[in-house]
Amino acid sequence: MTGVFWIDMVFGLVLGLLLLWPALLLALVVWRPKGGLLPEAVRLLPDLLRLLRGLAADKSQPGGVRIRISLVFAYLASPIDLVPDFVPAVGRRDDAILATAALRSIARQVGMGPIHRHWTGSPQGFAVLRELCDPEVIAAREPDYAERPTKPNQYP
Repeated sequence: MTGVFWIDMVFGLVLGLLLLWPALLLALVVWRPKGGLLPEAVRLLPDLLRLLRGLAADKSQPGGVRIRISLVFAYLASPIDLVPDFVPAVGRRDDAILATAALRSIARQVGMGPIHRHWTGSPQGFAVLRELCDPEVIAAREPDYAERPTKPNQYP
C-alpha cells in the first residue's frame, strides 16, 4: 500500500466498512417484519422503545436479554445508521427493523408475559406487537393476552 501505517489502517477500515455495509443492509431486508407490518412497526417505535426500556430495567430478566436491549439502544442513540434518519420514507425503518428483531429474540427467550407486563401502549398496539413477534412461535408457548388484567398480580 502506501507504506505509512496509519494511512493503510484508515484505508483498510474504510474499505472494510464499504464491503460490510451491503451485507448489513441485506440482513435488514431479511429481518424486516413480513406481511406489511413494517409501517406498523415504525408507528409503534416509541411504544416499543418504552417497552425495551422497561425490560432493560427489570432485574428479573436474563443478562443476555438486557445486553441485547443495551445494544439496540446504543445503535439507536448512535448518529451513524445503516440508513440515515434524514432519508425520507426509509430513514426510520432500519431503527424499527432492528428493534423488532431484538424484540423477537427476546420474546422467544422470555415469552410474552414480561413483554405484556411492561407494555404501556394500547391493546391494539399490543396485538400488532404479538404479530411482530412471530405469532406461530409465541402462540405455542403462551396464553392469550387479549385482555389486559387490571391488577398486576393477575399476570401469569
